[in-house]
Amino acid sequence: MLEKLKIIDLSTVLAGPSVATFFAELGSQVIKIENKNNPDVTRSWFLQGEEKQDVSAYFSSINYKKEYRSLDLLNPIDYNFFLEEISNTDILISNFKQGDEEKLNVSDQVLRVINPSLIIGKIQGFSDESDRVAYDLILQAETGFMSINGTQESGPLKMPVALIDVLAAHHLKEGLLLALMDRTKNGTAKTVEVSLYDAAVCSLMNQASNYLMSGKIPERMGSLHPNIAPYGELFETQDGQLITFAIGSNLHFSKLCRFLELDLVLNDIRFMDNQQRVIHRRELEKLLDEKVSQRTSEQISTAMRAEKVPYGIVKNIDEVLASAASKKMIKTENINAKATKRMSQIAFKWK
Repeated sequence: MLEKLKIIDLSTVLAGPSVATFFAELGSQVIKIENKNNPDVTRSWFLQGEEKQDVSAYFSSINYKKEYRSLDLLNPIDYNFFLEEISNTDILISNFKQGDEEKLNVSDQVLRVINPSLIIGKIQGFSDESDRVAYDLILQAETGFMSINGTQESGPLKMPVALIDVLAAHHLKEGLLLALMDRTKNGTAKTVEVSLYDAAVCSLMNQASNYLMSGKIPERMGSLHPNIAPYGELFETQDGQLITFAIGSNLHFSKLCRFLELDLVLNDIRFMDNQQRVIHRRELEKLLDEKVSQRTSEQISTAMRAEKVPYGIVKNIDEVLASAASKKMIKTENINAKATKRMSQIAFKWK
């Protein structure tokens, strides 16, 4: 789809490399240039017990279908080779710390003398004015995500994936695709900058609006939803499966209650609408828990599918990746003679 594009990936860790992998999956030529003395740090992020080579599973997860070059841009020979590559490149992706562009002589102004049509994508930590080094954990801490993740008992928790990096990567993809459209239409070359901080804050969504419009600071509620009930409560079925429901409408609620033989609940003023259910969610949880425990996960799954009621069984990663749908998204490749696997960076389909 994007076979005619050439991408240079100067970025490291997760956000930038995943964007470059997105383009590689769509057919673009992607050259990943790593510092000869300090290659991408994720090459060394090995899981306990993982075989130590120069390619970790973490590195593999966001590097796919790339050509690899090892350069020292402070070396004149390597720098000139880099400029030659830049001369016919469509997109450059980087995540330099403040001051590194000037030190390496790779500022926008310098590179566009070589290639006026070069689109430049930048991942930053806090902003282009901050010299702070930013990792996903730090951004989850400082943008409110940890404060609302977890339970009152657990204390603040980070998400177990680098969520802010993933969000920032999606924003950069969108910006770069728009820049390509603009270049095609107007002949201009844009620089697209995305900070992890901005990507995180704009993704607070309803949690931010809840505060902005009510003044109430969101609290840690585990899997529960502050605006909907029942939503996120975990119930154990007769066969020991954990199951949850996302009941966003009165229709869904009535269908669930009738299946569980809780018709009396439908006439209870405490549960007459969603707002009342949020207020009385603990009482409602107890009533649902007793009934769910009397039914198997298969019985519940069959009924909820038939009634189009949102439900889910809590699955481990091995169960997820064993499914036919997930297997279709696994991409394999040998990197430095090591067999690697990762999930596709593309979830959309063209029809």
